[in-house]
Amino acid sequence: MIIGYHASHEQFTPSELLHYAKAAEDGGFGAVMTSDHIAPWSVRQANSGNNWAWLGAALAQTSEVPFGSLAIPGGWRYHPTVLAHLIATLSEMFPGRVPWIALGSGEALNEMVVGEGWPEKEERNERLKTAAGIIRDLLRGETVTAHHPWFDVDEAKLWSLPPQPPALFGAALTAKTAAWLGSWADGLITIRKPKDELMEMVAAFRNNGGAGKPMALQLQLSWAATRDEARQIAWQQWRNAAATPDKLADLRRPEDFDKATEDVTPEQMEDVMPLITKGDELLAVIEEYRPCGFGELYIHNVSRDQEGFIQFMAREVLPALRQA
Repeated sequence: MIIGYHASHEQFTPSELLHYAKAAEDGGFGAVMTSDHIAPWSVRQANSGNNWAWLGAALAQTSEVPFGSLAIPGGWRYHPTVLAHLIATLSEMFPGRVPWIALGSGEALNEMVVGEGWPEKEERNERLKTAAGIIRDLLRGETVTAHHPWFDVDEAKLWSLPPQPPALFGAALTAKTAAWLGSWADGLITIRKPKDELMEMVAAFRNNGGAGKPMALQLQLSWAATRDEARQIAWQQWRNAAATPDKLADLRRPEDFDKATEDVTPEQMEDVMPLITKGDELLAVIEEYRPCGFGELYIHNVSRDQEGFIQFMAREVLPALRQA
């Protein structure tokens, strides 16, 4: 299992994240993952740099570590031809270091800013699958003309292609979406849930065309010196994780997420994410989810002390995993 570092654009300036990505590589992480937001989940997080500009700089300042990213191709902020162009250029400049891009149906928080409204999930999924097909064809070097209710493509062609295009994963929060992705996505990415729910999601993906395809898991946790401190950090920085999947997709502003989770208490955060103070605790969490079959695990520590966390991982967790 590859253990990767999640670089959180929502919590840190792009320049800070560049430093943390390099520190993660130097500390022994095997990969880095990002996501594409124009706004944070909470006013308290207070950042959200451009993911694609940042990826170019991050790939240039690191030496070997691969980067994966979540992208929304449904025709709001990014027309699928524009997104394919971004992906192709990064992959050509850094061959093999962008092994996958995960495509999702998006969130109102990020996509409504262009004034195109926000449709129901069914239409968002149709946009996603259609856009994924266009991106895949463009990355293969084909000339694409297509007309759809949401976006048109007129003789689009990418002239600077990578030696090997990235795999196009699908992002899922439910077993229903995972089953749908199994039929067309190159792989699956999701976030940590109770183990039985994740096993159900994995089975849905594999049983509907995803058998043998790679899978990645994002593990959110709060790391600190004490459990009380970790609990308070989780509550202060990332209690948006307590919101239900429909709210994650449909709320429009960071203030809306803060309002929707204002009744969540610090004590409830332990049910939302692991609170970690020692290496053995995190190793136990990783072992718990190993039977689910994920080949890549991206750890997102919601604490603002990323330097301390990376040192903790390099000292107490990554060596133990390599030895095992």
